[in-house]
Amino acid sequence: MYFDIFYKKVAKSMPGLSFKLQQAGMPDTAVEFIKKTFFSAFYLTTGIMITVALLLSKIDISVFFAVLLFPVLLFMMFLYFVKLPDMKILRIEREIDREIVYAGRYLIIEMESGISIYDSFKYVANNYPVIGKYFRNIVEDIDLGTTIDDALNRAVELTPSQNFRRVLWQIINSMTTGADVATSLNTVIEQIVREQRIELNEYGRKLNPIAMFYMIVAVILPSIGITMFVILVSFLSIKLTLSTLIMIACMMGFVQFLFYTVVKSSRPSSQFEE
Repeated sequence: MYFDIFYKKVAKSMPGLSFKLQQAGMPDTAVEFIKKTFFSAFYLTTGIMITVALLLSKIDISVFFAVLLFPVLLFMMFLYFVKLPDMKILRIEREIDREIVYAGRYLIIEMESGISIYDSFKYVANNYPVIGKYFRNIVEDIDLGTTIDDALNRAVELTPSQNFRRVLWQIINSMTTGADVATSLNTVIEQIVREQRIELNEYGRKLNPIAMFYMIVAVILPSIGITMFVILVSFLSIKLTLSTLIMIACMMGFVQFLFYTVVKSSRPSSQFEE
């Protein structure tokens, strides 16, 4: 009972969590998500602390250090897992932006061929796995008696992609004013294509200094540094243990992963990416 009150207080301290869960396509309520997140963080922290305690006992270091580290690591793990909706939203946004141009042009072709907007939505829903889910929800809302405008506005609220919102807003505005939807939509799609090309050019300019910095920090310095370190250790007659080498390898692996994450996160989500 006390834990339920705790979960509710934590969920209440995050007012936008429920909306983020909806955008991420996660069926849990805010309280249920906080509860699952806490247990996931607790189990992972417990496993890590058991491993750390076993390692410390073998190298004659007090296990009490692991006990002191437990609440800190638990808090850090909780903060990490609570960001899961944000990570899923970002991934969905990138996947939508990969399909938005193709799906938009497909929608334009269908409407220019004389097919109704409703049927065009159905065809897009069947041909595109990510953006098709939103069009499928729009079609289902319309089938349940919701007007097209309300169904589109609901999709605008739930989609994390700004480009997709622009497409849906253009469809709503064209239907409201009586303008040709295909012509108006084509203007938005071409604008998105130009923006994606600009993002790709900026990514190319950023990649050159990142690659040079990677060669220096992650390739040249570790290779030369480890060679000099081994030579220095041999001259000073210092015992080089396996745990030290493993620690150095883990640090190098972390640096490699860090560069990979930076490059991947800065890569634009566009039709030109592949």
